[in-house]
Formats: sequence, structure tokens, C-alpha cells
Amino acid sequence: MFALRIQRCCCSSARAQSSRKYSTSSGLPPLPPVRQWKHTFPVQNTHRKERVSLCNPDTARTVAASFLSQPYAGDDGKIVIEAFPGPGALSRAMLELPKSKLRKLIILEDDEVFLSALKPLEDADPRVTVLPMSGHSWDTYSYIEEHGLLEDVQAQPWDGPSPNLHFVAHLPHTVKGEQLIAQLYRCIPEHSWLFQYGRTPMSILLSEFVFGRLTAPIKDARRCKLAVIAEATADLKESVDPQTLTPYSDKFYPLPAVGGNTRITSKRVGQPIHAITATPYAEQVIRRGDIGKWDFCLRRLFVLKRTPLKDALSSLAPGATSMLKDLTDPKLPPGQRVNVTKACRDLTLADWVLVMRAFDNWPFKPADLMITDAFRDEV
Repeated sequence: MFALRIQRCCCSSARAQSSRKYSTSSGLPPLPPVRQWKHTFPVQNTHRKERVSLCNPDTARTVAASFLSQPYAGDDGKIVIEAFPGPGALSRAMLELPKSKLRKLIILEDDEVFLSALKPLEDADPRVTVLPMSGHSWDTYSYIEEHGLLEDVQAQPWDGPSPNLHFVAHLPHTVKGEQLIAQLYRCIPEHSWLFQYGRTPMSILLSEFVFGRLTAPIKDARRCKLAVIAEATADLKESVDPQTLTPYSDKFYPLPAVGGNTRITSKRVGQPIHAITATPYAEQVIRRGDIGKWDFCLRRLFVLKRTPLKDALSSLAPGATSMLKDLTDPKLPPGQRVNVTKACRDLTLADWVLVMRAFDNWPFKPADLMITDAFRDEV
């Protein structure tokens, strides 16, 4: 399959963006020139204004090659589930890869306008299945399994190599997008969702805002429940140099509104984008069946993230300060004690493991941890 060819005008970056054209020499149905996207894929007064996706074909190729370069069990190509593809620039870039890299591409998109650019891919390449379903819904993934689309996934033991399954997504710039990534990370220690097949990698394009919350170190104001669970469950690496994804206006669609807020504290479009791949650790510090306890404690204690742990413990339940003995007992080795004068956001992962051990040993811990359901989880 020949690569898509791009004709570029020798002009400024913004003008080059508007005059970039796609050829049809690859055999894949082409996307329209980027300058036409605002008419073909309008965003005004629609949720599409929060659906950031790659529009630069060269950058899409770079990202696709990086995402699918991860090692896995087998040598006959990966089965990729791609969620929130938008018009499909990244989809097309992955389909340019040989079958030895990409065996099957299952595309999840429920927007009718975007579907018009995605459905023709099914006729052009037998590796493609386009489902008009949302990547937010558990039912979508149940449907994929029930209809045999994953029957050729080679499941692997948890301590083995990654399976030949890979999840790829553009994360929507919405609260639901943040909730989604939090929920997916929670699935890792439970070996649920796509992790029932083994340590399935997730490759995601996401905003600087979410990336900051996902990777925030101790003492960082952005440190939150999501950062702790992410650190505990998966090895996160940036798939490409962030500079490869800049400037935003030359790489992504839609463009931010004129005068729009693009600061990294904003959830709006236009802020820098990161491409990450998260691969679950073979050894999980969160035991299978314990994610509910971790979720409960982290959620409650991060409400008081600037408060010393010794004072914040009471937010778990009446009498929770009795856990202090298990955290500070001088009879314990130094490595088994926690400095309870530290603020909750300053606790290391090792500290959180000890906090959770004390919570688990507490005979009067709450029986009902009130975990929210599906993708409505807090981050």
C-alpha cells in the first residue's frame, strides 16, 4: 500500500495547514483538505468542539508508528480498538502500516458526521470494522466480545508479555473524558475490561490538563487520586516527543475559539497535547479486589489534600484516627511507618500502601464504601 502523499504550499505554518491536501494514491478513501474541515466536520453548538483529533497526516503517521511499536506476544500484527477517532486521520495512518503491524482495526465512533468519513474505510480495507458505538460505554466492549471481534486475541498470563491487543484513543476534552481514563486505570488491578486478556497497553492522545493530573508528583498542586492510581498500576511513557505535536494549530482539529483560554489549567481545546502509552505493571501494589478501598480512601483524603494526614484521617469515618497506631507504632521498622504530619498530597506511593494496610486492618472500617458506577467515577 502506497503512503498517502501530501502537497504543501511553501508558506507560513497557518497557511500551510489550510492548504494541505490528501491524495488518493494509497487506496484509502481520502479525507478532505484540512481547510475544508470546518465545513465538513462543523463544531459549532455540538459536542464535536470538545473532540480534539489529529489532522496532520505526517504527525498521524509518526504517532501511529510509535503507538504500534510496543512489543507483544506474537508476530502477526496487533488487534487495535480505537475509540473517539474523529474523522480518522490516525485511523488512516495506522492502516498504512503493514498487516505484520496491524492485523485488525475496530473503530468506535457514535458521531454521524465523523462516521461518514470512517465507514468507507471498511470497504477499502478488510482489516477494518467500524461500530457506531461510544467508547464511553461498557456495553460497547461487551458487544465487541459477544460478536466475536476479539476471538483471535491471544490472552497472556499477567506476568507474561503484552497480548496482541491494543487500545488507542483521542481522549475527549470533557469531564466524561477525565472520568473515562480514571475508570480505565481502575480496571488494571482488577484484570477487568481489556485487561482480562493480560497487560493490554493503552495509547492515548490527551490534553496537557489531564496529562498533568495523571503524572503529578508529590508536593505538586495537581497531585490527585488519579495520579496515585496511575503511578501504582502502569508504566506510563510519552510515545513521541511533545514538540512533535506542536504547534497545536498545525496538528489538531478543531482550532480553539478566538480569544479562548488555552492555559494548561483549562480543559478547553487548544492546549498542548501529549501522546502516551501506559503498560500495566506485572506486579501490582493494589491487590485484586482492593481497588474499591483505594478509591474510597484516596477520594476522601484528597478532599483535604493540603491537610496533614493525622488530621485528615477522621474524614474516612468516625474513629478512623485509631489507624494512627498502625502508621506510627515505634515498634515497627522505619520503612513500615508513615510520617503523619505530611499533607495528603505529599504522601509517596509507599506511604499510601501503608495507609491502605492500616485501613484494611481497622476492624471498624465502613462496610459500604459507596463506589460510583461505570464511567461516572471522580478523578
